[in-house]
Amino acid sequence: MEIRTAFRKKLRDIQDEILAMGGMVEKAIRLSIQALKNRDLKLANQIMADDRKINEKRFDIEETCIQLIAMQQPMAGDLRTIISVLSITSELERIGDHAEGIAKIVVMIGDEPPLKPLIDIPRMAEKTIDMLHRSLDAFINCDENSAQQIAGEDDEVDQLYEQVFRELVSYMVEDPKTITRATRLLWVAHNLERSADRITNICERIVFTVTGKMYEIGASKY
Repeated sequence: MEIRTAFRKKLRDIQDEILAMGGMVEKAIRLSIQALKNRDLKLANQIMADDRKINEKRFDIEETCIQLIAMQQPMAGDLRTIISVLSITSELERIGDHAEGIAKIVVMIGDEPPLKPLIDIPRMAEKTIDMLHRSLDAFINCDENSAQQIAGEDDEVDQLYEQVFRELVSYMVEDPKTITRATRLLWVAHNLERSADRITNICERIVFTVTGKMYEIGASKY
């Protein structure tokens, strides 16, 4: 009984670390857009430096999971939870990389004048952050229904991305001198779109944790 109690505590600790890592990634996304809006190169460089902390958090969580599997040999639902944690930490680390990618673009842009007011890109960021936060809550609460719903909201981010794409391409067509600036903003939007895709992957792992079934949400289960 004591061994089981200790195992449960360790599993809760791992889940707490997942939430902490998620908070770090959410912050990185939010600050990367702030740096873009304000042309804040100091903040952009800080985001890039802080990405190492996100990577270290991933490795720490993975090491704990591996030790727990080796020492406790969990079965059924507990094993699925640990396997999902390993996948989710990888997705979070990659979302952190996307935020770092935006920060790198900010550095590339430097102090050049903005091409246009930023409207849809910040909307993409806020939606992505919201989806990420709720998906991790769904994981902790083993909420399959919320995971399914959140994954479906990826379409909203895709629609915003398509809107950004069309608008920026129109700038390029009308004035070829804007191509470089427009392309950089497209890279920013693409990083956000890919982040939302990775949140969908997290939601699929939540469904697997709860049901034991692994499939692409939105596709046939069979």
